[in-house]
Amino acid sequence: MAIELKKKLSLITTIAVILIISIGGYYLINLKQGPYPASSFISLSYKWGVGDTLVNSYNSATGEYQYLNNKDELVKTKVKLNANHVIFLHSKANELDLWKLPEVIANPNANLKSDKVLRYEMTFNYERKTKKIIYMTDYNENATVAAEAEQLQKVIAQTINEAEDRYAKP
Repeated sequence: MAIELKKKLSLITTIAVILIISIGGYYLINLKQGPYPASSFISLSYKWGVGDTLVNSYNSATGEYQYLNNKDELVKTKVKLNANHVIFLHSKANELDLWKLPEVIANPNANLKSDKVLRYEMTFNYERKTKKIIYMTDYNENATVAAEAEQLQKVIAQTINEAEDRYAKP
């Protein structure tokens, strides 16, 4: 009888542990996803440069991509992000707490149209909400915010470049 009781307790304990791990894992995954699912992601707009007009730009909705090359020639091309790129960008944005980043990441009294400081504008469009971030590269107020903005900018640039390389190859 004692052996039977031990077997039942062992079975109940095993089931309870599996259930706790499953529920905990489910909530961890959902917390990492952020407030909006990847399926509600519509488009990404990414611009960079100095001064008043940002010549370098990418719009994922239209696929229009233009940038100045090493010879200061304006290159215009079409680059579409595939589903894997969109999911990757969405998950990276959530991982870097996109929705907690401030709209403007710049030093106090900074000139957002400065000819001397590189500026990035990143806009994430979802079905119900849009998040636009302006990031000035000379920002030095909060190192964590600067690191997250820089990492987000690099991920976007890398993803666009990978998509462009994919289209450039026959």
